[in-house]
Amino acid sequence: MTVQQPLSPGRELRRSSQPRRGLSREEAAVYIGVSVRKFDEMVGDGRMPRAKVIDARRVWDTQKLDLAFDALPTDGEEVSNPWD
Repeated sequence: MTVQQPLSPGRELRRSSQPRRGLSREEAAVYIGVSVRKFDEMVGDGRMPRAKVIDARRVWDTQKLDLAFDALPTDGEEVSNPWD
């Protein structure tokens, strides 16, 4: 069992108060309301955007997540086919 060290007060404040543009994979899944497994599936099939790469880290852009989320079908609405 690992015990997480508490964040310093300054770091905790930045983490909780700073709006962030980039989210980790887990945070991105929570942001759109799905499990990490479902999020990975949605990235794979193109319903959610791919990550930005910062060195060895993958980060999801909240603006792109918002656009992808807005494009998802709404329950009860007919899904339009762009080829019709």
